[in-house]
Amino acid sequence: MKTMLMIAAGDADTLQLRDIPKPELPSPYHLLVKLAAAGVNPVDTKLRTKPVYFPDKLPAILGCDGAGVVEAVGNAVMRFKVGDEVFFCNGGIGDEPGNYAEYTTLHEDYCAAKPSTLSLQDSAALPLVFITAWESLVERANLQTRQTVLIHAAAGGVGQIAVQIAHNLGARIAVSVSDDTKAEIARSLGAEQIINYRTQDFVQETLNWTGGRGVDVVFDTVGGETYLRSLSAARMYGKVVSLLSTPLSLADTQLARMRNLTLGYDLMLTPQAMGMTDDRIHQRKILEQGAAMVDAGKLKVNISHRLPLEQAAEAHRMIEAGGMIGKIILTMD
Repeated sequence: MKTMLMIAAGDADTLQLRDIPKPELPSPYHLLVKLAAAGVNPVDTKLRTKPVYFPDKLPAILGCDGAGVVEAVGNAVMRFKVGDEVFFCNGGIGDEPGNYAEYTTLHEDYCAAKPSTLSLQDSAALPLVFITAWESLVERANLQTRQTVLIHAAAGGVGQIAVQIAHNLGARIAVSVSDDTKAEIARSLGAEQIINYRTQDFVQETLNWTGGRGVDVVFDTVGGETYLRSLSAARMYGKVVSLLSTPLSLADTQLARMRNLTLGYDLMLTPQAMGMTDDRIHQRKILEQGAAMVDAGKLKVNISHRLPLEQAAEAHRMIEAGGMIGKIILTMD
């Protein structure tokens, strides 16, 4: 089968098109899936430059997000049959091969039926970003109806999904974006307050919007100075959830303590990296909620670029250049 192999740690050119044998089912509970597409995420580029989960397991196949058709099933599989269309977040970080390939295998418990109203290829763009946004807003922040939330980088892959989840929860939404195009995207998805962080102070604009109180929840997808300044945009006893690891100085810690903030982090790859079976099943159930939302017309995914598998290196370069709107997928046909 064709695959884009990461042959070494380094720049995007370390992704090489190679032919390798089609994988065999590793257990009676596994599926063999003929992939239609793979989602490309920023974590893929980070793992390419620094493969922390698999430094001694190169060459490797990257790509956590996939969608395709079940081609074979183990004799103990109960949830799927040959011909089913599925999507999932699985592999691409170490022990299990990723989805930059024509075929992959995965345990049936980690696989979900794709949304019936979304194309098979487009379904590959949804798993990681939906699970990440859901865990952050629903499970970490416990965002409630009529609460206020500030979502950073709202036009990005995770950001667009987060705005839609918050909107469906009945929250009031402020977003930070960098230009008018991104502002219109966020507004169309349900954002109420648009802040251009290039020309406006997002902390002051957030305080103005909330009458000086601050928001109930900040969802940070940027990190660094944005995360640290977000501590002042959250209300007293508010919550700040970040996807990034950001060192806190003593002064930052004191500010968070004085404001009685709850600080949370989300790394949705932890269950896979740590072999946490129950949590991986839980994430699959989150993904099933996402599929139901898509089919109910409450969630959509923005595909910015559709590239053939052999252009995976170009997809990585586009993400590393920054400013992405929506998601990139690699198609297999």
